Amino acid sequence: MEALSQFFAVYGSLFNFIGINALLALSLYLTLAAGQLSLGSAAFAGIGGYTAGILTMKLMVPFPLAVAAGSVLAGAVGLVIGLPVLRLRGVFLAIATLSFGEVVRIVVLNLDITGGAQGLVGIPAITTTSGIYLSLAVAAYAIARLRYSRIGWCFESIREDETAAAALGINTTYYKTLSFVLGAVLAGFAGALYAHLNYIITPREFGFSVAVDLLIYNIVGGIRVWYGPVLGAALLTALPEILRGTGVAAGPVRMAINGLILLLVILFLPNGLASIFMRIGKGRAKAAAHAIPEEV
Repeated sequence: MEALSQFFAVYGSLFNFIGINALLALSLYLTLAAGQLSLGSAAFAGIGGYTAGILTMKLMVPFPLAVAAGSVLAGAVGLVIGLPVLRLRGVFLAIATLSFGEVVRIVVLNLDITGGAQGLVGIPAITTTSGIYLSLAVAAYAIARLRYSRIGWCFESIREDETAAAALGINTTYYKTLSFVLGAVLAGFAGALYAHLNYIITPREFGFSVAVDLLIYNIVGGIRVWYGPVLGAALLTALPEILRGTGVAAGPVRMAINGLILLLVILFLPNGLASIFMRIGKGRAKAAAHAIPEEV
């Protein structure tokens, strides 16, 4: 027990960041599931984080209500932004959502209530590791179940061929907006948890580099199954600590190694790290099928 407590004392913050990044990666996965290349998850996380932080720090709102408010506001902004922006596709949608993130950053920098460039300081550190991973488990379960629902099938149909999906009677505008709003809500929720983890949040923690990191998590992990983004977030979040443990300075080489990992995955694992587990699962299924004795 003492060894376990020492382990979490040393690596507890790393596990917290892995959980938060996994939630953020899943928020982007929800939009990618419907074929929408949105890079606005970091901005929605910022909206949720700042909203919840201001409510608990300055208005003394209870933590659960503040987190709920941050999530709802992020979802509401996602609805307002998504209706016009989702008319775009591919790289144009990515550019539009990145521009939205930059607008959010500039607004936060110029408001006194958010602390400007210095950030929001003095947020109560209420978020716990158990709370993060309970939230991650619930979100992952809900997303896994969503895939086999009518909504999930509509998302997949739109991702594969939006024109064909519309021809089959699927309301593509509704389902694309739904995926965008659900991703915004989850990102806002993750941002609210993050805000109550470290006493302080700053605009750069929800900027361009974070948006790109979330996309890399999904590509490296794989976007065909729900656990792909979780795998990508876990690996790339833990990578700096792994490098530090081997005596390599994580800062100067982190981006280079991330790029190398991304290149290797694209070349050899087009469906991400999750494809390894998918192959293992298919192999076991085939072995089990051959093991069943034929009826005489």
